[in-house]
Amino acid sequence: MTNDVFNLSNLNKHFVGFDKVLDTLTNVNDTYTKAILNNSPNWPPYNIVKIDDNNYSIELAVAGFGKHNLDIELANNTLVVKGGFTVDEIDPIDNPVQYLWKGIADRMFTRKFTLADTVEVKNAEYVNGMLKIFLENVVPEEKKPKKVDIK
Repeated sequence: MTNDVFNLSNLNKHFVGFDKVLDTLTNVNDTYTKAILNNSPNWPPYNIVKIDDNNYSIELAVAGFGKHNLDIELANNTLVVKGGFTVDEIDPIDNPVQYLWKGIADRMFTRKFTLADTVEVKNAEYVNGMLKIFLENVVPEEKKPKKVDIK
């Protein structure tokens, strides 16, 4: 028995021309398998919302973070969202905070999402402690359904 979340090793014998897709799925599978086995933190919580057939949003609950504490980057079909504080923001030198109970996290985080080749990041908004990233699946004209004339 393997530790893989999904065993993708036999898919190549059923699909032709999907090498890149299968490689991507294998890499994502490996990443998430390692995360599960290493008990990676599941913070901050997030939602992935399907708005309609071609539009999605990712919502991250990042209360306590300001826009200046957040960074969004897209490279090689991977959307990376990072959050963090400077040392002065966590423990100010002028007015150090003495907590009687500390239940609100001020830790750094990194969240990664793998996007399809056709998914584009349209924009991002930060409202009431929620970071919302809007995505659109832009299907090229040549990939859209078309009628074929019979001769």
